[in-house]
Amino acid sequence: MKAAYPIILTPAENGYVVSVPDLAINTEGRDLPDAMAMARDAIGLWGICEEDAGRAIPAPSCALPAHQKNEIVTLVDIDFAAYRRANDLRTVRKNVTLPCWLNDLAEKAGVNFSQVLQEGLKARLQAADRP
Repeated sequence: MKAAYPIILTPAENGYVVSVPDLAINTEGRDLPDAMAMARDAIGLWGICEEDAGRAIPAPSCALPAHQKNEIVTLVDIDFAAYRRANDLRTVRKNVTLPCWLNDLAEKAGVNFSQVLQEGLKARLQAADRP
């Protein structure tokens, strides 16, 4: 799911405090580019945690939030699927079954079973390594 969430950037002593009102989360950055990158990361992490917990990610507001004169309001885009591919690097163990003769040939050839399975799944699913 791709989305663009409104954020509020509030100048602070050392950079900016970032608020994402739609998701009730905050972060901070040392300058504007860093604050926006931190907002994208916070939104992405929050989103995949919600998905993992079985909850839906709310759609962003259509209207920009109310803010003070010294604050900056803008949008930050996020692609939750791309964020997950780039950041969710957990591994899982799978038990596979194959004929004994094939196992023997592969072991003698020094085949890395995990690597071959990953390559085969990526080819079958037409999935890239990372965004």
